[in-house]
Amino acid sequence: MKHLLTTSFLILFSVFISCKSDTKETSEKTAITESKTIKPVATESMPFIWEGANVYFLLADRFKNGDPTNDEVLERTKETGVLRGFEGGDIKGIIQKIEDGYFKNLGINALWVNPLVEQIHESVDEGTGNTYAFHGYWAKDWTTIDPNFGTYDDLKKLVEVAHQNDIRILMDVVINHTGPVTDKDPVWSDDWVRTGPQCTYKDYETAVKCTLVENLPDIKTESDQEVKLPEALVAKWKKEGRLDAELDELEIFFAKTGLKRSPKNYIIKWLTDYVKELGIDGYRVDTVKHVEEGVWSVLAEQAKLAFSEWKKNNPNKVLDNNEFYVLGELYGYGIDGKRFYDFGDRKVDYYANGFDNLINFQFKYDAKRLSYEKLYSKYSAAMQTGLIGKSVMNYITSHDDGDPFDKERNKTFESATKLLLTPGISQVYYGDETGRSLIIEGAQGDATLRSNMNWDDLEKEETKELLQHWQKLGKFRKDHPAIGAGKHKMISETPYVFSRTFSKANASDGVVIGLNQRKGTKTLKVSSIFKDGAVLTDTYSGTTATVKEGSVTIKSDYEIVLLEAKK
Repeated sequence: MKHLLTTSFLILFSVFISCKSDTKETSEKTAITESKTIKPVATESMPFIWEGANVYFLLADRFKNGDPTNDEVLERTKETGVLRGFEGGDIKGIIQKIEDGYFKNLGINALWVNPLVEQIHESVDEGTGNTYAFHGYWAKDWTTIDPNFGTYDDLKKLVEVAHQNDIRILMDVVINHTGPVTDKDPVWSDDWVRTGPQCTYKDYETAVKCTLVENLPDIKTESDQEVKLPEALVAKWKKEGRLDAELDELEIFFAKTGLKRSPKNYIIKWLTDYVKELGIDGYRVDTVKHVEEGVWSVLAEQAKLAFSEWKKNNPNKVLDNNEFYVLGELYGYGIDGKRFYDFGDRKVDYYANGFDNLINFQFKYDAKRLSYEKLYSKYSAAMQTGLIGKSVMNYITSHDDGDPFDKERNKTFESATKLLLTPGISQVYYGDETGRSLIIEGAQGDATLRSNMNWDDLEKEETKELLQHWQKLGKFRKDHPAIGAGKHKMISETPYVFSRTFSKANASDGVVIGLNQRKGTKTLKVSSIFKDGAVLTDTYSGTTATVKEGSVTIKSDYEIVLLEAKK
């Protein structure tokens, strides 16, 4: 089966910078005027470590239009509310930006793209004007790509080009629900879905066996009853001339796995096909707490098997020895909860049910109230104790968080410093690095967070300076897994200097970072990481210096210092 991928692409690592408080925002922009710069020396290649990845999350429809011929398909032409229709972005546009080196320059080593499977055809009026499924979370057919996003071959090329550029792919997957019911998108049979009651979140039951919102049919993921395929799906496949092929593949899958033909297992088959056929590296799983946790264990198990099969069949395309990675959107989960989510009547450890990582909804609050040292040390301690071998994904903005860290985009430099230097996986939402506005006139609800990528702003000097800041931090993070996956240790409080160290198998890494440094000449203690005589590069300014008596002196007009051993 030629699957549509809801691509989440992951790659390149992230970021280092300094900055102590909001008042440092302006001074961070200052360009070098005195230092004698050299071309930064590339560090020796380090192994890719998921726990320290730098992920870029984008909505395909809002990122870049690479193929105008697919802008108007499936008669999705009704007038919509502001930013609630298809805008033209597609898979080919993402490929173009990979080939242009945009993600490489940002230090991105994983891409997460919204779900790309075929969406419902009709619009829905949610009280904000007509809305089409441009976001990808209203599935109609999990087995094919939505034509507004492109084709299966486009997706295949996207994965191949990403891998060629050392970028992993995170596929965004949804098992919890189908898309809304419309005159063009009939509801599936009641042995597949429920259309009520709506979730009230009073306890486990009222968060799982219910519909998230009105008119969003909930897949009966708790059911082990064997069911037939939905009539509408069978008719669609027959019309498209692929019914027999799809049925044959289902026979093989269920015979091979021994799984029952229950609703959840059909969808697991359809989703893992993308892994088996394309070599998808991981999942970003949607609406985790609304599905029984055991379902995720089965999905993770089948995805790992599919990934192993792809590697066996494509030995020349294998990037590394990492297993398939599973990251979850457990809405409301925060790092203070350690490994558990509390429904009130029961606690669930999702890390024990197939997940390697959970999105950390707490980060924005910690970033607002904690100093750099308290923020970094807190997250390092969590990673090195209760979450050993696991991780969290931190973010400052996203597609559905109406109260982000910096909605007005007044702290764009600080946002990069806090996000990219905090232990854990960093999630850069498209436009964080270019100050894309999150307040769009006339847009209601989540739509204001989902505007078109502001490529034209790159002509502005202030946008170029901001982008360079994100790039420097991102590249440093990419080259050094110690930043996201290593141990944090403060070297001095004022001026603020700290180290990160990482060791795993045959790989070891160590860096020293200074924030809130004085402009001009500054001396940093580095003896805990680098020996006397070692030649270091400050990758933020491009200057080099030699360690003497346990310290190194850097001359630049930046307040950030990112030190690595010169290779």
